[in-house]
Amino acid sequence: MSKKSSLFPMVIIGILFFIFGFVTWLNGSLIPFLKIICELNEFEALFVTFAFYIAYTVMALPMSYVLSRSGYKNGMAIGLGIMTVGALLFIPAAQSGSFWVFLLALFTLGTGLTILQTASNPYVVHIGPRESAAMRISIMGIINKGAGVLVPLLFTSIILADMGSFNHEHLSALERDVLAQRLVIPYIIMAITLSGLIALVKFSSLPELDVEEMGSDADKTSILHYPRVVLGAIALFFYVGIEVIAGDTIGLFGAELSVANFTALTSYTMVFMVLGYLMGVTLIPKYLSQERALLLSALLGLLFLGGVLFSSAQSSGVAELLWGWSGIAVLPNPVTFVALLGFANALIWPTIWPLALEGLGRHTAQGSALLIMGIAGGAFMPLLFGKLAQLSSMQSAYVVGVLCYLFILFYALKGHKIARWG
Repeated sequence: MSKKSSLFPMVIIGILFFIFGFVTWLNGSLIPFLKIICELNEFEALFVTFAFYIAYTVMALPMSYVLSRSGYKNGMAIGLGIMTVGALLFIPAAQSGSFWVFLLALFTLGTGLTILQTASNPYVVHIGPRESAAMRISIMGIINKGAGVLVPLLFTSIILADMGSFNHEHLSALERDVLAQRLVIPYIIMAITLSGLIALVKFSSLPELDVEEMGSDADKTSILHYPRVVLGAIALFFYVGIEVIAGDTIGLFGAELSVANFTALTSYTMVFMVLGYLMGVTLIPKYLSQERALLLSALLGLLFLGGVLFSSAQSSGVAELLWGWSGIAVLPNPVTFVALLGFANALIWPTIWPLALEGLGRHTAQGSALLIMGIAGGAFMPLLFGKLAQLSSMQSAYVVGVLCYLFILFYALKGHKIARWG
C-alpha cells in the first residue's frame, strides 16, 4: 500500500486510537472517585480495572470470529456500537450508585474495545513496511496517550471541580448521590460521540484488510503453533499489567502521600508515555530496531521500578511531585518514578505487535485476538498490586512490576525469535 493510499486509513484508525485512550485512561480517575462514592477499600477499587480488562480475555476469541465473518471494517462499527451501550449503562449506574452496575458498564465498554483493538492493530501493522510498523503504532500511541493526558484533567475540572468542599471520610448519602450524578452528562456525550463514529467508519472508504495474501506456514493449522504469538501474548499480559498499574494506581499512591489533585496524576504517566512514543517515531527504524527498542524498554522499566521501591516517600504536593525534593533528600519522589514508568512502557506495545504477527497470513485475526487476550494483564496484575498494598504498603506493592519487565526482557532477547516449539 502506498504512502498516499495508507494516509486515510491512518487518519481513521488514529481517531479510533484516541477513543481507546479516552475510554481506557478514564479509569485512572474513576478509581479514586468510585472509591469515595461507593465506600471501597484499595483492593475493591481496583475491580474497576478488573471489570474493564477481563472483557479482553472473555471476549477476544468470540470477537475474532465476529471479525472473520463481518470483516475488519464492519467489525470496528460493531465494536463502537457495543461501546455506546456501555457508555449509556453509566446512567443507571450513577442513578443507583451501585458499584456492580458500574462494573457491568465497564465490562461492556471493554467488550466493545476488544473488537476494535483486534481489528485496528493489524491494520496499523500491515498498511506499510513491517520494519516501520513500530513507528506507525507509536504515532497511534501518541494519539492514544494524548487522550490519556487530557482525560484526567477534564475529569478533575468537570467532575471534581469542588471536591475540596466535601469531607471524603464522612460523606452523607445525599452527597454521594450528588457526586455520582455528575457522571451522567459526560457519559451521554460519550455515547453520542461513539454513535457518530459508527457512521464515520461504516460509510467511509476505509479499505478492507486482506491478510490472506500475506502468507503463512502451511503446516501450522492453529495459532497455538506459533510460539512468537503465544509468548507475545504473555509479554503483553505483563506489559498491560504494569502499564495499568503505572497509570491507574498513581492517583491512589498520590492520595496516600497527600499530593494535591491526585485524580489528575494519571496525566503525568501519560505525558511520559507520549515522550516515549515521540522517541519511537523519531528513531525507529532508522536508528533503532524494533527488537532493541523492546530491550531498552524492559531495562528502563527495571531501572525506574528501583526508583519507585527505594526512593523516599516523604515528599508531597504538586511542586514536589515534579522534582521530588524533600529536605535533604537526593532522590525524586517515588510518585515521580511511577510516572516515569510511562516512558519505559511506551514502546513495548508498538514493538511486540509486529514481532508477534510476522508471517501469520490467514491466522492474523486469531493471532491478533490472542494478543488482545494478553490485555487481561490489566485485570489481574492491579488486583495483585492491590492485595500486596493491603498486606504491606502501596510503595512496596510495585515490586510486582519486576516480574513483568523480566518476561518482557526475555521476549526481547529470545522469545520473539522462537519459530517452533521444542
